[in-house]
Order: sequence, then C-alpha cells, then structure tokens
Amino acid sequence: MENFVKPPLLRRALASLAAAVALTLGTGTLLTGGSAQAGTAQAATEATAPVMDCADIAALDLSGIIGAPTQIAAATELSAHDNPLGDWAACEVTGLIAPQIQFGLKLPMTTWQGSYLQVGCGGNCGVVGSGSAPAADGCVPMTDGAFAVGTDNQGHFGTSMSSGLYGIDPTLKADFGYKSEHQMAVVAKDIIERFYGESAGHSYYDGCSQGGHEALTEAQRFPTDFDGIVAGAPANNWTAHTFQHAWNARAVFSGDDGEATLTTADLAPLHAAVLTGCDATDDGIVEDPIACTWDPGSIQCADGQTSTDDVFCLTETQVTTVRELYSGPLAENGKLLYPGWQLRGSELNWAGVIVPTTATGSTSNKTNVDERVRYLLYPEAHPELSWDDVEFTTKNYKKLMKLNEGMMDATDPDLSAFKAAGGKLLIWHGVADPNISSVASMAYYKAVEKTMGGADATTDFARLFLLPGVAHCGGGQGPHNIDALTAVVDWVTEGTAPDSLVSETVGSSGTVTASRPVYPFPYIAVPDGNGDYTRQVSIAERDLSVDYLGSFRSGYETVSNWVHGQWVTTSGKS
Repeated sequence: MENFVKPPLLRRALASLAAAVALTLGTGTLLTGGSAQAGTAQAATEATAPVMDCADIAALDLSGIIGAPTQIAAATELSAHDNPLGDWAACEVTGLIAPQIQFGLKLPMTTWQGSYLQVGCGGNCGVVGSGSAPAADGCVPMTDGAFAVGTDNQGHFGTSMSSGLYGIDPTLKADFGYKSEHQMAVVAKDIIERFYGESAGHSYYDGCSQGGHEALTEAQRFPTDFDGIVAGAPANNWTAHTFQHAWNARAVFSGDDGEATLTTADLAPLHAAVLTGCDATDDGIVEDPIACTWDPGSIQCADGQTSTDDVFCLTETQVTTVRELYSGPLAENGKLLYPGWQLRGSELNWAGVIVPTTATGSTSNKTNVDERVRYLLYPEAHPELSWDDVEFTTKNYKKLMKLNEGMMDATDPDLSAFKAAGGKLLIWHGVADPNISSVASMAYYKAVEKTMGGADATTDFARLFLLPGVAHCGGGQGPHNIDALTAVVDWVTEGTAPDSLVSETVGSSGTVTASRPVYPFPYIAVPDGNGDYTRQVSIAERDLSVDYLGSFRSGYETVSNWVHGQWVTTSGKS
C-alpha cells in the first residue's frame, strides 16, 4: 500500500477541487463581537505588495515540499466585491496536498501586512471553508485584508457530520487526527514567501469545535507553527467524547420501543425550573453553573399527576434522564468516562443535539456516534454498529483509548515548547455548550496549570474564557459575539495579555442589544443589579475536581507513516 494516492486519484481530486472550494466553513455560524481593544491589531503596519503575478502561482512546482507534496489546481484573482471575508482583493489559490488535503488560500493583492491566519474546520470536516474565522467579529486585520488566510478539508472529502468512511484509511485518519493542519501551515507559508518575496512575520490559528481540537493539536505537537492560537470549544478529548454523546443518547432514548423520554417541548419549562433554582440574579443566565446542584426530582410529578402547560412536572423516567445528563457518562465504578457533563442552565441548547423534536426523532449526538463506531474508532469498518452498541465500561474505555488517543486526541497539558517559542493561547468555551461540555475545557486548563507551574505561570501565555449561557461555538441565551482573534494578535505583537473580553448580542440590524464582560478562568462576571458587573472568583470553578477514568498527561502521542509498504506507528508528537 502506498503513502500517497495514485496519479488517477490525485487527478480526479484536483479536477473536483475548483467546484468544491467555495463551500462554507464547517464550524457553524458564529457572529462575533469585540474585545476591549477590538480592531487595534496591526493597524500601523505597511502593506507588502506581491512580487509575482497571481496566475503564475499555478505553475509553481511544490512537489518537493518534504512531508507535504503539493499540486496547485488554480490561482485566480478575486475582486474585493466578491470576497466574503472583507472589502479586499485577493489571489485565490486552490490546491491539494497529497493525498487528499484540499485547501484554499486567499492572498491579499494590495493589503497584506505580513501575517498568516489559518482557520479551522468543524464536525468531521471534509470541506474547504471560505476562511471566515470564529470569534473574530470586529477584527480589523481580518476585514481589511491584513492577513493571508488559509483553510483546508482536514485531509478527506465529505460532509461535516457524516461520511466517516475515511476513517478506515490509515493515511486519511492520520491526516484528520493530527497531520493536516501542520502540512497546511507548511505549504501556505511556502506559497506566501514565494508570492510576496518574504515570509510571514507572524502566524495565527483560529478554530472552534473540531477547529478548536486542531488548534490545541498545533500547540501541543507543532509548537512553532503559530505564534498565537484561538481554540474555541475544543473537541480535543476526541476519543472519550464518544462516550458523552452515546451516554446522552442512551439517557434520552430510553423510553418504550427506544422512543425519547424528553422532546424539545419539555426544554423551556425545564430550563425555567433550573433558573428558579440556580439564577440568583434573575438575568436568565446561570452565571456559575458548577456551583448549582439543583435536582430535577424537585419537580417530579406526584402520584396521579400529569404535566400541563400551567403546571410542569417530570415523570420518574424523565427525572432519571435529566439526572443522567447532568451526571455525565459513568463507568461501572462510578468514574467519568469523559471529563464533562451537561451543566445546569444549558437545557434550551439541548434541542436537536441531545433531545429530538418528537419522541421518534433523532439527534446529532446519535448521528455523530454512529459515524464513529462504524468507521472512525476501529481499524476496520463496522457498518452494522450504532450508538447503542457503545459499552460504558472501564474495559471498553481502555480499548478505545488504546486504539485512538495517540493519533486522535490533543489532551497533553505540557505546553512548555509552545511557551518557550513565545506562543500565546486563548481558549474560549460557551458554558452552556450542549455538544462539548465546557467542563472538559476547565479540566484541561487546570491540568495545564498544574503542569506549567501554577496559575500565574500559565496566564503568562495561556488563558481560558468561559461565556455564560452560550451554546456550541455561539448562539444560546448569553451574549456570544467576541473578538478573541484581535486579543491574541495584540498579545503576540504588543505583549498585551487579555484581562477581559466583551461578549455581545447583535441584532439583525447590527445593533448591540446586550453585552457583558468575560474574565479569564476562574473569574466570572456577576450582575450587580444596577446594569453593571463585578469580577468575582468562582470558587466552584477554582476548586473543580473531575473524577475521570482517564488523565491529562504527556507521552501518549503517536506518529504513523508508511515505511516499506507497512503502516508503522511509533511514540512521538511529530
């Protein structure tokens, strides 16, 4: 078996590239707002002009790039009017890094100010996005064309939440697991240097969900690829995350004949009950959900009682379902199989993700696990499996981790090489995320603190921001528009660490309808009753302890390659 695709496959892939490259980024829609100093980054840098024609990029021979042989499919000028990223003209380059890393690169024609931005993917990826960056609303370098912007499909063709068949090809799985973003960075920087006659002065990475996973993979495995990294709602505990989604599905679809015990009609009254028990400030958001211990048994229907629109109550079965969602996936010994759970206050965001519209409907949790158990978790395909075949046992946990964590996970808390290289990392997460528990980001960040010398030593280069009421990569009930990208650029270029961000809700007319500050973990913003906020330490977050079957540690990573026709896996990061 060969490491790279045979020429016919490569030609077919290149032929399909031009038609596919304009697909929308798979991280989900995320409108973002400004930090306290939004739009300040790179404002005074002089633009650098290209030293070659855009069309000439198509003739470049990039086949000799070590580890990332590349062919250019097209290089055409994109007018400012047609650029979805902002009012700036670009040279739009499309190409393929062997075997199937399809990419797009927008090179500013007259506005480049010396930096490169790589934007992550979402779900199972499989498509090349437009380059629209999450958590970057109001970021002037983005809208003014100061960045060269690159995106890729993470090494395979497909759709965001399906088409997991690539997982049974070890080369494609490795590209998805840890290789593609590094290879994309190498190729993009090579093209940038040829086009402008000089290398990028600074490089940044911005991604959410799977893009957040990619972001942390870069910080851990390839610490010199990027100077600044924004990792939103990272799916970095990829293998164990399977247990969370499968657990949610088992809890919800536990009714007669496998029907759902909860539907979306139950979520608003359930959420209202949670607010009554947990929202002391009456602002409709649970500011400190880790500290909330509200029990759904408090609204269990009495004997003979039926829930109505006027008086909502839960059946005994529904109480069990909600308790299991709040507990997280547990093994037979009571330990968590994934370092997270659904937080109280996130209930409205369960719609479609955890809870179906109708009792016989489906959810994205079920779909996600189906793809994983069939094509991604095992060396061979198992199309007969589905979400309800997942066993919540210590034995199964160890089996799946052994098969996958070395290639697929990004949970190493040792970021010393990234810090030594001058790297800056901003992790952000919606507290009410129904898809990837924000507890998992808290647990990872606390492990980084422990490994990197404590809280103060960690905040020198890495900070975590938690957005109350916000769902997965945006949306939800809390203000979710932030500009984390400008904050990281300022941190890298000016040495100004972000002590706060501003999260906003922006209406359809572009008017800001709500805003609140967001502080670095473990600080939270608490309404003072007069329309303002005070900064307080969340004792619950600071003292968070997760009784997790796994651990955040170094040394689990593996690297894999074809050697003399054999797929060889060894310990290592890169």
